[in-house]
Amino acid sequence: MRTSVRKALSLIAYKIGQLYMISKHSHEQSSDGEGVEVIINEPYEDPVHGKGQYTEKRVYLNSKLPTWVRGFVPKIFYVTEKAWNYYPYTITGKNHNDR
Repeated sequence: MRTSVRKALSLIAYKIGQLYMISKHSHEQSSDGEGVEVIINEPYEDPVHGKGQYTEKRVYLNSKLPTWVRGFVPKIFYVTEKAWNYYPYTITGKNHNDR
């Protein structure tokens, strides 16, 4: 019984740590109206992977682009990242939006 309790606590600690580090990284990359904006963050259940967390974020990149590229892209340029986190797997997809 000790082993199963230890594993369960380790799994919970890992999940919390994973979410914390993702959140910390997003916060560190955000400044001056740019960075990461979380659009959706909700529990999700997949028939193959089981219970997990779905997150959709917008990553604003205009200030990260070289000066010569900024002339070709709109003022508000971001990439949308969709992630499904199922311990120990993470599935991500990205696309751009140029409104």
